Formats: sequence, C-alpha cells, structure tokens
Amino acid sequence: MTDPSSNAAAKKDQRQWLSIAVALVLMAVLLFFSLFKGIFIRDPYVRTAVSLKGSEEKGSRLFRMNCAGCHGLEAQGLLGPNLQQVTNRRTDAELVKQVISGRTPPMPRFQLEEQEMADLLAYLHNLE
Repeated sequence: MTDPSSNAAAKKDQRQWLSIAVALVLMAVLLFFSLFKGIFIRDPYVRTAVSLKGSEEKGSRLFRMNCAGCHGLEAQGLLGPNLQQVTNRRTDAELVKQVISGRTPPMPRFQLEEQEMADLLAYLHNLE
C-alpha cells in the first residue's frame, strides 16, 4: 500500500511544476509579443513611424514648434499633460495614434511625415 503522505507530496510537486510551466509559457508569449509587436500594428503609417530610427535633436525641434505651447518647454505639462517618462506609460504606437488623432480635446490632430514622427518619438524616449 502507498503512503498517503508521499501521494500528497507527489501531487504538490506536480502542481508546482505545472505552475512553473504555465509561468514560463506566459513569459515566452509576452516576450514574443514585445519583440514582434511592430508586425501586429495594422495601420501602415503607425507601423512605419515606429519602425524608423528617429533623431532626438530633430524631434526636440518638432516638439518645441508644435507641442511645447501646451506641454511646456520641458514637457512638464501645462494645458496638456506632463510628458516626462511618457514612454514608460504608453507604447510608441499609442503615442503615434494620440498625436495623429488628437482624440483628447483640446489636443489638435498632427499629421507629420513618418520620419518626423519617428524623430518626435526619439525625443519623447529621452525625456526624464
């Protein structure tokens, strides 16, 4: 006859291994989507803008000309929200969609060239 305590221990081990396996699969899925998120963006403008390498210097000029009036010269927020560390709170695709849609009034819509949008994203990534 088998020992009931060894049966319970074996079942506990099986549950632990199953939990570990599920956690590893979930981490692998998250890693896959984070690495390949660009291929899942449907809008060709957004997909192109987030795939280009931007210039922080050019993005800074674009920001000062188009955004600083509402977001402040240091992106600290005025009429518009504070954009310091915004790339920690929003994905590049979300930021591009916000800029081109102006979906939170009173923000106007901006339709920059894809490279200009990449430049603006490079600037936003370097805000601290």
